[in-house]
Amino acid sequence: MIGLVVVSHSYALARAAIQLALDMVPADARPPVLPAAGLEAGHFGTDATAIAAALAEADSGDGVLVLLDLGSAVMSAEMAVEFLDPDAAARVRITAAPLVEGLVAAVVTAASGADLDACEAEALRGLDPKVAHLGDGVAAAPVAKAAGEAVVFRTVVELTQGLHARPAAALVAALTGFDAAVEVVNLTDDPEVAVDARSPMGLLALGVERGHELEFRMTGPDAAAARDAVADLTARNFGERR
Repeated sequence: MIGLVVVSHSYALARAAIQLALDMVPADARPPVLPAAGLEAGHFGTDATAIAAALAEADSGDGVLVLLDLGSAVMSAEMAVEFLDPDAAARVRITAAPLVEGLVAAVVTAASGADLDACEAEALRGLDPKVAHLGDGVAAAPVAKAAGEAVVFRTVVELTQGLHARPAAALVAALTGFDAAVEVVNLTDDPEVAVDARSPMGLLALGVERGHELEFRMTGPDAAAARDAVADLTARNFGERR
């Protein structure tokens, strides 16, 4: 599983962002996420030596994704990578993804077992839900279609707050391990837009509210099993209170 490091001028900000992201996934599926933030005595700033130590601790061999706030955080992170041995440095990816939204997306995606490339790609889509909600349209996450006829499942969302971040993360987790491509459409709002059901940011960009009807389309060897997993999750209201 990949690791993540949050580089911020503020330790409090980094810790809050990490807690928010980790709350989206079960405790036994959480990737390592470490803060490298602030200076001694609570001062704002970034320390390349501390960042390098966090990178080394977060690295299990599958790579480390670094999310940052602004300014010198970028330069300090780049300097920290130079402190590492070449093999470890090659496994570090510093991303331009938004700090909070990107971290949530990356943690949820990493918890599903995705690799470094997939986690960064999802993190970079972190602003898609806001872009869609504020009127610039839904940025659909590409769905890798599998061969064969699709298995279709429809459900009406009964969540009071709609399909928000935590139930979206639960859906991603429910699909972990299945050899199936799964796309989802918000039939109520825009039946022409399909997103990858394993993309937490794509799901949020659908703008699913209470009472909206979703259609899931599964293809691949495990399509029926994936359908059953989604049906079970929605029957349990995505693990949320109504």
